[in-house]
Amino acid sequence: MATMEDREEPGDKMFSLKKWNAVAMWSWDVEYKMCAICQVQVMDACLRCQAENKQDYVVVWGECIHSFHNCCMTLLVKQNNHCPLCQQDWVVQRIGK
Repeated sequence: MATMEDREEPGDKMFSLKKWNAVAMWSWDVEYKMCAICQVQVMDACLRCQAENKQDYVVVWGECIHSFHNCCMTLLVKQNNHCPLCQQDWVVQRIGK
């Protein structure tokens, strides 16, 4: 049971919160963090996009669950329609930003 002496007065606080900044991190939902084609992290722009100063880039996931930069995979599929990691036929599962 609390007594009158145990209760804190409003001015008796040890500290008060003046400002609070929330920080959040995000990442793509990928199994591998690197694009196997250009060897750049999937969360960053590929080398072509960096050279062209493109800020907006897209990641593509295959049915095999491997992911790559869309522009890298688009060029590779023209030559060889297989996933560069598992060699399965390349079928797009989803495309996202």
